[in-house]
Amino acid sequence: MPYSPGILDQFEEDAVNRINDFNDTRQEWRRLFAEFFATFFLVTVVAGVGMVASKYPGSVSPAMKGAAIGLVIMAMILAVGKISGTHMNPAVTLAFATRGDFPWRRVPGYVVVQIAAGFLAALTLTALVGVSSSDGGSYPGADTTPLTAMFVEMLITFGLVSVVMGTASGAQSVGTFAALGVGGYIALSAMWGGPLSGASMDPARSLGPNVVGGDLGPIWVYMVGPFAGAVLAVGLAYLLRGHGGRLSTREVAQGALGGEGSQTPPPPPPKAL
Repeated sequence: MPYSPGILDQFEEDAVNRINDFNDTRQEWRRLFAEFFATFFLVTVVAGVGMVASKYPGSVSPAMKGAAIGLVIMAMILAVGKISGTHMNPAVTLAFATRGDFPWRRVPGYVVVQIAAGFLAALTLTALVGVSSSDGGSYPGADTTPLTAMFVEMLITFGLVSVVMGTASGAQSVGTFAALGVGGYIALSAMWGGPLSGASMDPARSLGPNVVGGDLGPIWVYMVGPFAGAVLAVGLAYLLRGHGGRLSTREVAQGALGGEGSQTPPPPPPKAL
């Protein structure tokens, strides 16, 4: 008997249409909201552990801080990575764009929502925890000069962005691999780099808590260091893998559901029974 479309076919068609909507620039708000969401929770956890440790001394150990940072990164990549790419970091966005894996026209929107999320997270934490958000901000260690802290930030961001772009390449471009690789690297870097520079690696993570807390400190350290490290990572990626812009890396950098060049094929035509 001939096949007649039913309600399940309509559901499948609707699902395909929703996915293809991500290729429509009018749906850019979905990527931006996902990026805002992920960055907000990143800064909430990263700055929050410092603020809670300040309010309740002895409640958070350095190892716990590093683990918390790594775990929230893993969670956000798995939660919304396929929507926005979960950069959560202007330096990562710049690196992907410079490498040709992310369109430059999207860079301003991503950077704005990342920074806005950092400010909102700092304001929220101040209201909830009841201490200055500068207690969760980014500052050089007591015996670390700003210049040394800048080089620490450059070094660990160089490693971070290299891991990010490495797990966005070829067979590694799977959400679980990216979450484990990036989260694990950040947790380890925070354990040794935290006492020296705060291990920010992220201008959006530093600006919100520092500004809202009223103590900018040598904020240039957390602008120059991460961006310089990101540029070095792009150079390393070129040496190791050549030019960027491959479909697999573009899908990861832009969100697999919304990457330019990532087209979801239409469902196959129904077969006669």
